[in-house]
Amino acid sequence: MNTSFSVDKIAIIGLGYVGLPLAVEFGKVLPTVGFDINAHRIAELRSGNDHTLEVSPEELSQASLLTFESDIEQIKSANFYIVTVPTPIDEHRQPDLTPLIKASETLGRVVKKNDIVVFESTVYPGATEEVCVPVIERISGLKFNQDFFAGYSPERINPGDKEHRVTTIKKVTSGSTPEVAQFVNQVYGRIITAGTYLASSIKVAEAAKVIENTQRDLNIALINELAVIFNRLGIDTEEVLLAAGTKWNFLPFRPGLVGGHCIGVDPYYLTHKAQAVGYHPEVILAGRRINDGMAKYVVSQLVKAMIRRNIQVSASRVLVLGLTFKENCPDIRNTKVVDIIAELKEYGMVPDVFDPWVDAQEAKAEYGLELVKQPAQHSYDAVIVAVAHGQFKQLGSEGIRSFGKAEHLVYDLKYLLPKEGSDLRL
Repeated sequence: MNTSFSVDKIAIIGLGYVGLPLAVEFGKVLPTVGFDINAHRIAELRSGNDHTLEVSPEELSQASLLTFESDIEQIKSANFYIVTVPTPIDEHRQPDLTPLIKASETLGRVVKKNDIVVFESTVYPGATEEVCVPVIERISGLKFNQDFFAGYSPERINPGDKEHRVTTIKKVTSGSTPEVAQFVNQVYGRIITAGTYLASSIKVAEAAKVIENTQRDLNIALINELAVIFNRLGIDTEEVLLAAGTKWNFLPFRPGLVGGHCIGVDPYYLTHKAQAVGYHPEVILAGRRINDGMAKYVVSQLVKAMIRRNIQVSASRVLVLGLTFKENCPDIRNTKVVDIIAELKEYGMVPDVFDPWVDAQEAKAEYGLELVKQPAQHSYDAVIVAVAHGQFKQLGSEGIRSFGKAEHLVYDLKYLLPKEGSDLRL
């Protein structure tokens, strides 16, 4: 085995929210090629723009050693590959490894002797070596840990967060042999200013990633359940959390919708693997059921409040403020706001969705939604503040209420408004 590894060129496979920031940072210090099968995405990046807003035109221009390609032939000169494709779940809430398998097939056509492939996509423990590596072996004809090597370094990107960036978040690394692990760690150390943590194995690194968001999911599920209880007791949840938060070790979680490409997805990767080895994960799945049911709960509370106020439910108009899975970013992947919209329609209500951060064509393509360009004043029977965008905060209670009819309700899911500024809160 070759124990003296070197990096001639890095290839990043997948240029989304995870891959692009990584490619930009490596492109400042090492020859790097960003690869994506989406030719439109490559053209956009070559023009110096990123529609995800994760990387500014200035940052793109600073990566002087970075090029962008959609032609597989152009990445064969690399010898250190990093895979950052998405790992979603299907309609049955089972892991969908299709993008990862396709990326592995691509690697099988370009990997050469002594090359290293590192996966960053969230998976269950064992997926890298049990699913991805055999695909590469089959297509390349090379033998794992003899001809080519692997590593796993879980992504920790937080979309829309300009403080915690790829370089300022400690990076967990791992490799398929001790020598490879050390080398992978050193390569990431070239760009990660926050430092690295070398895990003892690829499986440990995979497991560490998948429990990060599982832990957050369960904490939010607890607070969501408490919110339902406090609602029945006639107690304001936010006031309870503020009081409890005066204790030094109380965790500052808040109730709400749990969507996005991580927290609402990753636990299903772990539960899938747990069930495959004969264990039924009670607590994790209970948390998922609570969080997946919050949209139904929210709309049922709104309907009850409308009936109490003699506001007709059927054919009522409801303005939903926000579509993204979190505030101040354009990411609509796995957003649970669409569950609220679907539930409103179940009651015969007519929802309008307004989100200044979202590309209208993307919303149409992904969810079949026609966004309103600007909500009309005095037009809605109810307004749901679903996402805490800065623009909505600037509107304040008065601005948000101006969208409502003379008799209307405001449901603030995000504690964006003062208590007296809304009619309903989680």
